[in-house]
Formats: sequence, structure tokens, C-alpha cells
Amino acid sequence: MTDKERQPVKIHIVVPITSDQFNEQIELEARSFLGTEVELEVSHLQAGPASIESFYDEVLAGPQIVAEVAKAAGNGADAVFITCFGDPAVPAAREIVDIPVVGGFEPAIATALTLGERFSVVTVLENVTPMISGLIARMGVASRLATIEVIDTPVLELHDGDSLLKSLFEASCRAIETGGADVLVLGCTGMLGVAATLQEKLEAELVRVPVVDPTGASLGLLTTLQSMALKPSRKTYMPPPPKT
Repeated sequence: MTDKERQPVKIHIVVPITSDQFNEQIELEARSFLGTEVELEVSHLQAGPASIESFYDEVLAGPQIVAEVAKAAGNGADAVFITCFGDPAVPAAREIVDIPVVGGFEPAIATALTLGERFSVVTVLENVTPMISGLIARMGVASRLATIEVIDTPVLELHDGDSLLKSLFEASCRAIETGGADVLVLGCTGMLGVAATLQEKLEAELVRVPVVDPTGASLGLLTTLQSMALKPSRKTYMPPPPKT
């Protein structure tokens, strides 16, 4: 084994908002999935929207996200997680760096598909449901979608753990009992530290269904891709043609 192979994996997390209010909590959450053997860095945007809750926000955040990904790759990151369920700027980032890059959506949905037949996404606001619907259609899994549920809570107000758990439980019950879901996906990476508790509460009071945390799914996939030396396809994610 070479010295390079013995070096710890270095994952960079881009928080696509213009505040560091989630940075510490996101790092703690990431550590709970990764352990201490992975080197971890977290950064947020210096300009752009306060949060991503619309197509407009996504466009504003895109250039800054891509810049953060490029910077992370230049500083030796082995993989990058853009911590947003909407996968903002993920395809663009894959075109300009030679390391795995994921958002919260694709890994979480791929995980859900291995755990049951039909999944529901429980997300923050009605505004983001068209974004999620578009991502589901693009991924080709619309036939496996049960429902998209909303808890009517903006991203920047997800800090109240008790209130968040209550809202998620109510929406999850709707998804299971009315929508026919047998797997739940948390539709926002800002829903930190609640997946396991929600799953336990559902099992105790309703039925056992898996609750997929997009952060855990994304970080797990990145470590797997890195260990297998897999990178984005240059048949799909071609470097942008040079412009004058």
C-alpha cells in the first residue's frame, strides 16, 4: 500500500447558503455517519441567496456553489457533498472537477429504492415541490413515488427540534396511511438529527418504515465511490468548451 493510499479520505461539504449558522451542526451530523477516520471540511457561500427554496434561488446560488467545489478540489478534496436536497449545480460541478460530487437528492432516492417499493418525500415548503418533481422525473423513478408531503416550514426555521419532529411525524403518517408510502425520504438536508428519532416514533406508534437521511446517504455514497476509485463519466460530464 502506498503512502497516498494510506492517507485519510478528504470530503468537503458545501453548505449552499450565505450563513454559517448550520456549519457546526452539519459537521457534527456528518461525523456521526463518517467517524473520525475521514478528513472533513465545511464551507458556506460568500454571496447568493439566504437559502435555496425555489428555481430562482438555485440559479443565484449556482456560480458560488461551483466556485466552492472548484476551490475544494484545488485544495485536495477527494469528494464534495453539496448539502442541499435539490442537487443545485451538481451537474455543472461534475463538469469542472475530477472527483465525485453529489447533492442530497440522488443518493437519498437511490437508497430509498433499495428499502421498499414506494417512497414519499417529506420536504419543507410547497415552493420546492416542482423542483423535487422535476428531479424525480429526470431520475426516471416517478412510478415509485407515492407522495411529496410538506411541513410548511422554511429551511432557516428548522432549528426547533421538537416542532420539526412533530411536523415530520404528521406528514409521514399522511404519506404512509393515505399516500401508500413504505419508505420515507427527508426532503431537506437542513432536517438534521431527526431521521432516527422519527423512524423510532413511527415504529412505536404506527408501523416500521425506513426514514432516509439525505446527508447520511450522500456521505455514504461518496465514501463508496472514493473507495472504488469511481469518478463522473466524461461521456456525460464533459469539460465546458473554452470561451474567449
